[in-house]
Amino acid sequence: MAQTLNIEDVNASCPGQGTGGFISLTGLDDVCRPYRAAFPLHVAYTATQLAFAADFLKNNPRTRLVTINLGADDGFRLRKGPGPDVWPPSTCFTLDVQLYFTTCAVQNLETIFAALRGTGYSGLIVALTYYALDYSDAARVAEAMLVNSAMITAAGRHGVLIASGFDAWKATATVTGGSSCAAGLLNLLPSGGCDIHPSPKGRGLLAQAIVGTIAASCPGGVTGCLKRHRP
Repeated sequence: MAQTLNIEDVNASCPGQGTGGFISLTGLDDVCRPYRAAFPLHVAYTATQLAFAADFLKNNPRTRLVTINLGADDGFRLRKGPGPDVWPPSTCFTLDVQLYFTTCAVQNLETIFAALRGTGYSGLIVALTYYALDYSDAARVAEAMLVNSAMITAAGRHGVLIASGFDAWKATATVTGGSSCAAGLLNLLPSGGCDIHPSPKGRGLLAQAIVGTIAASCPGGVTGCLKRHRP
């Protein structure tokens, strides 16, 4: 996406990050913290991802775009049950997955968006929703839509645009019967089948979804929009 828009990117992502762990070093986390302890990230930071993002925005006022994709790892973590990490940082927690994503995840994501806006950053924030692993599987589709609902609800209250990763893959996957794996949108495993992460083809469609969302929000097109949000 950064290459398409010809802008420099700073990637603070962490594999397995939960919405709680994004906010607090003791918050709900899947595998981000152990990953960070063993491997370097794209950029180095020792505090939370939210602290890094907030500091970056304060120190780089010419930033024109923030993108975020978060929430699925909350679901993975919930399946593992209680652990040594604190379920919040908020006091909101429930093992009811449906209730969790309609309350707790929304609360955490609103905290994140409010903190980003609290830095004084008034530029573009685009939240990317998740794709389905198999669009012909009603359970898989419902799972993706539930996770996405939290992001969509929280985004609407903080001037955050939504890019639909779900829709970005749907047409392509439908050609192969709904399977994102068969459509070449997921990484192939040496043992056969796919993992849950985007292939270069899948990644390209997600990037296009973000660019298209920005373009649709700006009468002057993507370039004009980015310039408008540049001090």
